[in-house]
Amino acid sequence: MSTVTQIPRLHKVGNTWELLVDGQPYLILGGELQNSSLSSYRYMDTVWDKISRTGVNTVLGGVGWEEIEPEEGSFDFTNLSTVIEGAREHDIRLILLWFGSWKNGKSTYAPSWVKRNPERFPRMYYKDKFGRPKNSGVLSVFSNECSQADAKAFSKMLDFIAENDKQRTVIMVQVENEPGFHHSARDHSAIATNLFSSSVPRDLVNFLTEDWNALHPHLKENLAKFKTSDFTKEGSLPSWEDTFGVSVWTDELFMAYHYALYVERVASAGRERYSLPLYTNVWLAGPSEQGIGPATGGAKPGEYPSGGGVSTVLDIWQKFAPTLDFIAPDLYHAQTDEECEIYKHKGQALFIPEQRRDDFGGRRLWVPIGSHKALGTSPFGIDTQTASELVLAESYQLLGSVASHVLEARRKSKKIVGIAFEHPPPAGMKDPTPAVKVRWTAYELTISRAFTLGIQGPGYGLVIEQSPTTFLLIGKGFKVEWKSNDKNLAYTDIIRFTEKSVSASGALTSERWLNGDETQHGAFANMPNNRPDQGEEWVPVTIPARTAIAEVEVFSIED
Repeated sequence: MSTVTQIPRLHKVGNTWELLVDGQPYLILGGELQNSSLSSYRYMDTVWDKISRTGVNTVLGGVGWEEIEPEEGSFDFTNLSTVIEGAREHDIRLILLWFGSWKNGKSTYAPSWVKRNPERFPRMYYKDKFGRPKNSGVLSVFSNECSQADAKAFSKMLDFIAENDKQRTVIMVQVENEPGFHHSARDHSAIATNLFSSSVPRDLVNFLTEDWNALHPHLKENLAKFKTSDFTKEGSLPSWEDTFGVSVWTDELFMAYHYALYVERVASAGRERYSLPLYTNVWLAGPSEQGIGPATGGAKPGEYPSGGGVSTVLDIWQKFAPTLDFIAPDLYHAQTDEECEIYKHKGQALFIPEQRRDDFGGRRLWVPIGSHKALGTSPFGIDTQTASELVLAESYQLLGSVASHVLEARRKSKKIVGIAFEHPPPAGMKDPTPAVKVRWTAYELTISRAFTLGIQGPGYGLVIEQSPTTFLLIGKGFKVEWKSNDKNLAYTDIIRFTEKSVSASGALTSERWLNGDETQHGAFANMPNNRPDQGEEWVPVTIPARTAIAEVEVFSIED
């Protein structure tokens, strides 16, 4: 890395966002550390090499408020400074996660001098099953003392990075972690109840009214009462429930508005010191019975952190926390396409700061990177990944080798689709990842699991349309078939199918000219897995994966 470089920034080319690092487009092949890992440079010294071998180019790690301000007004960045140096030495960039007032909706990373002073730093309350208020231990989203103290510490950290990281090892910062109230749909403290019973803020009403047509449908579904109300009269507005109705969705809207304002105060204080890209992340909603893990799911506000930037209140966050460059989903479940579309709402950049690190996650990351042009992805727990979890390293190493080609295709608005196929289900069961069909300039492409003589396997990768008749295929475990969009051209075949490798300069170099068994004589382009199943056949007509990169040219003529 050079001595002094340009500050990392987001840049939009057409409809595509890209992150510029050292002035060049950069694809985040990220990995998030376990929560406590970055708190010790000694520990990090034992895992940097291991992380580098996975193909990760960017590490996401938490910086706790308690670590840098153990006593009020006394800041210590010794460990953070050494961690940044360690990352730089291993040619790894950093995205710092600010564990300030909230981490997963809790306040466990606040300093002891904050935790021990509830009079100055009040807490939020929930109601138990008997309706009695109970202290949640979570710092109040309604407290100016809390937000001011958090903002001061955050701005000090940004100031330190600006002054001591001229090499721009730190490329982005996350503000808080999965904020929201995880005990009930809203805070039931006295201050919150008083605000909830008071007039709804005029700026919120004006925004919802003026921006109605652009609001996300999931928010509009909860605004039926609001839509039928008249807010043109002079004087104070009605209360939250009189405005929006009595429901947990009104509670969530109330919390989201105040969480967004709080995080905005923190983010803007940091931005004044150093203009790195800033974002916050979201614990996504999902069916209560989903049972995926401790950081995703919950059907209603309070089951997931109420007030966080889920789809029902994403517009609120975008409006009232404008310093944040985007709101990012933690994507642990399988609805990849749906959630990616949601978090491109109003043209914001897409980034996946948390996801699964197992083979499922290693395959799934190709969908946001390919189909949705994400800035990058980041599986969680990268420093404790086991040797059996191989797909992530394969994916990142492959993506790292072709990143310049993927980013260039985005800049030129080339058509790209990302794919992920899971292991085939038992006979008679519905396939969770069926074939993908896309209709592009001259052809309809059908992308399905790779051809084998035995049992098909999982797959992953992406396809780029280089021209109407040429395509770049990257990945393993899939095949592509083409059908002309011109009904008069009923016969389609492959002119050439060339295996490619990446040279030291990053250019694509031709290897084998694939034909015959590798295309089933022109029927499709097959991108095999490492060990395709030969079944009971004694003639091995399916070859194993090698470079996992190929270029295909097709043609069509009248039948």
